[in-house]
Amino acid sequence: MDPPDCIMVFCTAQAGDAENLAVSLVNARLAACVNVVDVRSCFWWEGAVSTEDERLLIMKTQHRLLDPLIERIRGQHTYDLPEIIAIPIIGGDGPYLNWIREETG
Repeated sequence: MDPPDCIMVFCTAQAGDAENLAVSLVNARLAACVNVVDVRSCFWWEGAVSTEDERLLIMKTQHRLLDPLIERIRGQHTYDLPEIIAIPIIGGDGPYLNWIREETG
C-alpha cells in the first residue's frame, strides 16, 4: 500500500528556536503550515527524568518532502536528539489537503 501523500510531522524545540524553525520550514516550502503550541514535556534523558517547557511544532506537508524536512530540522535544531515524528493524514477536508499539496508543490 502506498503511503498517504499528506503527513503531519511533530517536533519539539526550545521556545526561542521554535518560531525561527517554523518560518524557515514554511519559507523553504517544506511545510504548508506549522502550528507552534506551548507544551510541558517529561522524558528520560541521560539516565534521569527531565521536564522542560517547550514548543511543539505541528507541520503539515507531503510525504515526499519528509527527508529534506528532517535534514532541515536537524541542521537548525539545537537539541542533540530532536524529536521528529511523522504520521499519515488518512483523511480530511479535500480543499485543505489540496492546499497543502499546492503550497509544498
